Amino acid sequence: MGGLARIARELGHRVSGCDAALYPPMSEQLRDAGIDVIEGFGADQLSIRPDCFVVGNVVTRGNPLFEAILDAGHRFTSGPQWVGEHVLPGRTVLAVAGTHGKTTTTSLLAWILERAGRSPGFLIGGVPVDFGASARRGSGAPFVIEADEYDTALFDKRSKFVHYFPRIAILNNLEYDHADIFPDLAAIETQFHHLVRCVPASGTLVVNGGDEALARVLARGAWSRVERFASPAGWHARARPPGASLWRGEEEIGALQVPLDGAHNRDNAVAAIAAAVAAGVEPAMGLAAVAAFGGVRRRMELRGTARGIRVYDDFAHHPTAIEATLAGLRARAGTGRILALLEPRSNTMKLGVMRARLAPSLREADLVFCLAPRSGPQALGWDAAEALAPLGPRARVFAGIDELIEAVAREARAGDEVIAMSNGAFGGVHGRLLEALSRTGAQ
Repeated sequence: MGGLARIARELGHRVSGCDAALYPPMSEQLRDAGIDVIEGFGADQLSIRPDCFVVGNVVTRGNPLFEAILDAGHRFTSGPQWVGEHVLPGRTVLAVAGTHGKTTTTSLLAWILERAGRSPGFLIGGVPVDFGASARRGSGAPFVIEADEYDTALFDKRSKFVHYFPRIAILNNLEYDHADIFPDLAAIETQFHHLVRCVPASGTLVVNGGDEALARVLARGAWSRVERFASPAGWHARARPPGASLWRGEEEIGALQVPLDGAHNRDNAVAAIAAAVAAGVEPAMGLAAVAAFGGVRRRMELRGTARGIRVYDDFAHHPTAIEATLAGLRARAGTGRILALLEPRSNTMKLGVMRARLAPSLREADLVFCLAPRSGPQALGWDAAEALAPLGPRARVFAGIDELIEAVAREARAGDEVIAMSNGAFGGVHGRLLEALSRTGAQ
């Protein structure tokens, strides 16, 4: 929604907005764009008298402002529908869908097109370092969009991505998530089938060839050209010491240098290059752009170093993403210690659907510090200590952020890699921990 607001501003609209709370990096982006933001959803905001209210999917019935909008009969729409009607017409839309890796892959694809001189527009659920913003209109024909399978709004329960009608779509991977709105994996596969039905026959699907759920999606029908990646028959990477090389079937394309840790990020880069080639970019340009990619904020982002201890921020909040992130960090850390800080705050996590997978996903961490409030909106409906019991004394659970920070600062030592994983603000743990580590070192 913040990125949408920035694009609306670029289009010449006067834009304001509201939310329950704001935190970086989006709060900084909105401030820099001169967009006024009101904290809270008071009905008195009707006095702003906008031409249209654009409603995000965080809004539910009972929200004071939305109830006032309904009562007054004001015009409203959803974010994805507004983008589909006002931003995407006339553009070559490239969409990136999947349970994991959407933000990184979308950022990589936009960066490749930028380096190729295509001046793409984009709307991304994170902030690529190379662009410094999560969204822009762009002056070229391509528009790259992160295509989320979550529902659109309280009045439109379809997945967001059905509003985008892409010409090129990456299907990165697919597994069960969003337990608050989907009963099972089959329900999500149906939504991906709807996306596939929206791609024209002259378009291209770039599909993870090793994903069984995506294979079932394609078996229900595919009307476009299909390019596969992460498969020996399609686009894939092979080890070529000291790095890797990019292949298309049995044809070697060139050296693949991905400045991001983990096999999952290598696959993200391969998918982005394949989609860019489908858009007419030479593979060599894709490889050069990937090698120069600066990363994405909140994706293994180094927030600072204190006392020789590095503190990272990462958005991982699903067991698969947690495992992949820690595996990538382990490759970097070698035999060094990894201290994992976890805030299980996504709706799926809070429901406890993934709790049996949590301990195995953290096995690469030497110590685990889990924040599990006993009350309030972030309280869990399950026992985090019980779920993490297989890790033994390596795992500790804390009801409050202050106690967690104190424990980490006490345990950490020079050479440690500390990674905080959450899809929220995590109580500002990164900056507060760096301060605590500095204070401890000064004593």
